[in-house]
Amino acid sequence: EGVTAMSESNVQNFEDFLETQVLDPWKGPKKVPAEEYFTSGHRTCQGCESAQLMKLMAKAGGPRSIILGATGCMYVANTTYYSTPWSVPWMHTQLGSTGSAATGTVAALRAMMRKGKMKDEPINVIAVAGDGGGVDMGLAAISAALQHTHYNMLILCYDNESYANTDIQASGSSPYGANTTFTPPGTAKRIMQRRWKKNTAAMLAAGHPDMKYVSTVCTAYPVDCMNSVRKALSIGGPAFIHSLDPCPKGWDYDPKYSHELGELAVETGIWPLYEIENRELKMLGRSKRIVDGQFKRKPVREYLERQGRFAHFIDEDYDYFQTKIDEMWEKWLIPGVIPFFESKEA
Repeated sequence: EGVTAMSESNVQNFEDFLETQVLDPWKGPKKVPAEEYFTSGHRTCQGCESAQLMKLMAKAGGPRSIILGATGCMYVANTTYYSTPWSVPWMHTQLGSTGSAATGTVAALRAMMRKGKMKDEPINVIAVAGDGGGVDMGLAAISAALQHTHYNMLILCYDNESYANTDIQASGSSPYGANTTFTPPGTAKRIMQRRWKKNTAAMLAAGHPDMKYVSTVCTAYPVDCMNSVRKALSIGGPAFIHSLDPCPKGWDYDPKYSHELGELAVETGIWPLYEIENRELKMLGRSKRIVDGQFKRKPVREYLERQGRFAHFIDEDYDYFQTKIDEMWEKWLIPGVIPFFESKEA
């Protein structure tokens, strides 16, 4: 009887975790409030789209939010001594501990509220990590966090496709052929980065079927990006968002083109935009138009040639990259999302 009573008590407590803030989507930029929660005081590079993502994410979450940041660009550049851009509570955690920090913070808040030591109210817990902390070293802890379906938290990966904080080393998100400090092109071997970028959002969605929300975003589409964050924070339970963030330093381009490169990544089909809500997949924005045949994908060369990290490419490299993207949209079981081919056998 004691075990049964304890079990029922735990279930009731679990339900307490699922109360969220009501964050309705914003219908256009004119509906977005002026208040900012990521402001001046940071030291990010000119044209940094990850900083733009932090600004949009904090605005979408609002003042009753706690931000957790793993080691990476958005930790180092935002924590200069005696200076911070954050006007909401922020905490640093280790490179591989994004998921652990999120889980622990949610559990601690609920414990404090149950004991009457703080007001019982829904508070957004958002844990951010770069591709080092979100795609590579922190993936195990993130996976564990996403299994806590009774904990409300958002894990957001800001992906600039390298370990940009420590001088542009290759990561699991670095694209094929990219020039990084670990994969410099040379005369003997022109292509040193031969791995294809991890399909992280789809991998986490497929591996955690009880998670209610996964999406991909790009800050070139800011209102859509903020609404994705608001939905993730409102749906109840853990959520994961993967953002592609152009990086002038790591990608080697003029900072004024960050926005254009984000758009090109989507328009060439290299970065599909979609959300998976309660196991239902919905393509978003320009990606939906590509799937519906209303927009023809631009050649990947238009995107790659704008970046110095691909300056060593020759025609056969562009052709190979294009072939891989064509395959993604024309042969994958779910275009742009699930990289399986349908069997031709009866």
